[in-house]
Amino acid sequence: MSLCADSLHDDCTSVWTRDYYATQEELKSSYRRLCMLYHPDKHRDPELKRQAEQLFTYVHQAYEVLSDPQSRAIYDIFGKKGLEVEGWEVVERKRTPAEIREEYERLQRERDERRLQQRTNPKGTISVGIDATDLFDRYEEDFEDAPGGGFPHIDINRMHISQSIEAPLTTSDTAVLSGSLSTRNGNGGGNINLCVRRVTSARGWGELEFAAGDIRGPLFGMKVSICVFVTAQWGLQFSSHGVRPSATTMMARHLDQNTMGYLQWRWGSQSAMTTSIVRDTKTSHFTLALQLGVPHSYLMMSYQYKFQDEDQTKVKGSIKTGFFGTVVEYGAERKISRHSVLAATVSIGVPQGVSLKIRLNRASQTYLFPIHLTDQILPSAVFYATVGPLAIYLAVQKLIIMPYVRAQKEQELEKQKEDSASEIARRKQEAEASVLLMQESVKRIIDAEESKMGLIILNAWYGKFVSDNSQKPERAKVIDVTVPLQCLVKDSKLTLTEASKAGLPGFYDPCVGEEKSLKLLYQFRGALHQVLSGDTEPLRLPKQSHRISSET
Repeated sequence: MSLCADSLHDDCTSVWTRDYYATQEELKSSYRRLCMLYHPDKHRDPELKRQAEQLFTYVHQAYEVLSDPQSRAIYDIFGKKGLEVEGWEVVERKRTPAEIREEYERLQRERDERRLQQRTNPKGTISVGIDATDLFDRYEEDFEDAPGGGFPHIDINRMHISQSIEAPLTTSDTAVLSGSLSTRNGNGGGNINLCVRRVTSARGWGELEFAAGDIRGPLFGMKVSICVFVTAQWGLQFSSHGVRPSATTMMARHLDQNTMGYLQWRWGSQSAMTTSIVRDTKTSHFTLALQLGVPHSYLMMSYQYKFQDEDQTKVKGSIKTGFFGTVVEYGAERKISRHSVLAATVSIGVPQGVSLKIRLNRASQTYLFPIHLTDQILPSAVFYATVGPLAIYLAVQKLIIMPYVRAQKEQELEKQKEDSASEIARRKQEAEASVLLMQESVKRIIDAEESKMGLIILNAWYGKFVSDNSQKPERAKVIDVTVPLQCLVKDSKLTLTEASKAGLPGFYDPCVGEEKSLKLLYQFRGALHQVLSGDTEPLRLPKQSHRISSET
């Protein structure tokens, strides 16, 4: 039914997309024109008459949807699928389109909340600390006679594993169960936490936390968010040394559209006062923080630049100085697949030395690999920590990731073609039937255009064109759309909107999932014109820039 709805948009400029869309101003005129084109009474041939009846029904059903303000309001936001979603039928027909939108969005939110409640939302972190100081700081003579002494010794000196799951109790209450295990140089322990959160309003919430284990000991805590900009937290930790109370308060304030100011006060075993300014824009992220406290006081400044590329590449650098010394960090982050992000950071500090931190985020799981290289600042360690990960990433990207992603895309494309084969065959059949029904109209249009030396489409092809310098052997996948485009000519003009041409009457997609173009050779005022247009690019004919010079 929806394939002819788009034909009501822009005077028959997008028929076969199976989506309802049209502007109100052009709806009636487009509807009348399509009815004249597809009316069954205009065809005597039984087969053409049957095909015309089917297309005429599609046009009528699409017009009913677009001419109704309520269903049009739903369609404008959610498309044809929105008309089929359970729940919108409860909307009162007497309401305005704006009220219809609000009601439907509310129903969508309720459905999304129900789906969210069915999920546990697991999150996990695995951290493996590596001591690789033997690579850069060792005495060769001490290992010459020892078995295996010629190879550097690399240790895994610490590990940390944490996992959490969420369990929605009601629409406003959620329980979070989390646990962690840590080990360092042969000593370790674990911890388990239960947190219950209640959302009291759009701006406020509260949490109760219970924890037990041999790392933190029994703990009871409470956190309250009074509003979006004020958060307070209190806790009691029980140990052999007695009860240790703690409290934290944080206030936030918008300084401008992209800048936030934070003020945090923490009281307890490590009391501190921290103030920070964070500016986050589309292309950068800047943080300036100052902390005064016991035992740590520091000044920190960091900057991150966000590249506007497909892989969401980010480069960052920071400097932090205080009573503990000074640390300089720099690194990069990049999306390596649809759900994975890889980051590497080099840390150079006094007296910490040189470290390399590698982080891999895969969906909701995080894998950390902090590698300690030297206790001193050695140029060789800094060089290899910087160049080594970059060289390994480029090699893995070219030899493993890119071939894998390319093969995955090809598999998805093949699957998409298989899944849509029957649909494409049906659309092809309907397009061919539409072209047959257009023949008489096209003859009249051509006669009218020839009488005034107007716009005549000589040749038109739609699909994937292959250039001579193509790197791999491919064949062109195109269809002849001369007749459908000529049928759209009106008063020596042809206008195509910014949408896929596969939605035009008489068109179908000859190469699903691949880049397509529209190539035309047309005549206007006795002169030849030619143009190649992208699939979703708007196109208006005729144009002086399309004219073929006599020399050409």
